[in-house]
Amino acid sequence: MALILREMSTRYGATPGGYIWAVLEPLGAIIILSIGFSLLLRAPSLGNSFLLFYASGYLIMALYMNVSSVVARALNFSKALLLYPRVTWIDAILSRFLLNTLTNVMIAYLLLTGVIWAIDARITVEIAPMALALALAAFLGLGIGTLNCALFGLFPAWINVWGIATRPLFLASGVIYIYEDLPRAAQNVLWWNPILHLTGLIRSGLYITYRPDHLSLIYVCAVAVVSLTLGLILMRRYYKEILNR
Repeated sequence: MALILREMSTRYGATPGGYIWAVLEPLGAIIILSIGFSLLLRAPSLGNSFLLFYASGYLIMALYMNVSSVVARALNFSKALLLYPRVTWIDAILSRFLLNTLTNVMIAYLLLTGVIWAIDARITVEIAPMALALALAAFLGLGIGTLNCALFGLFPAWINVWGIATRPLFLASGVIYIYEDLPRAAQNVLWWNPILHLTGLIRSGLYITYRPDHLSLIYVCAVAVVSLTLGLILMRRYYKEILNR
């Protein structure tokens, strides 16, 4: 709890507005996407609201990216505090994971509710698949983030490699399209991106007629569990070496 309060004060309390900017940043990105693609396309892949379609994909992507990024840098963020025996590396990871997951889920709830209200959409929302998509995005972010936390500390060059490798992730995760829009060759490749499954899952809760048959939640969970397990093993074995670098 102390580490959570510390991050809240340093990350959101250091600038005027605090949590307001955490909401305005994704809202601005969604509005820009909606305006840009509305000039190019007559309608989104699902429904008739560009705002709702891009909000659903962007918020899942943002949740995963934010959680995985802050967890991966947990040791560096709390390095001075980890010199105290009672503060462990698990505390550093869990505090950042919990705070940023709760923050991003709150943002997703506020923005999706606001968009539905703003466009006056008469839609039937299924909470279960939407909540499951958010939970799995956070879990996947924890797994990838924990693994990268160890790899960033052991191999500093991996930070640059990972940044380059994940740069096309926004285009490959179904934020601006649905899986069914892709040609077969692209489907066969992008199916292995677990985030693409999550954007399809959350949209199945917003669009009652959309029932994607490509989803594999077992695959998403497997990626998260394997990444988290490897990350925990490496952290348990090498965290002192990482801190001494």
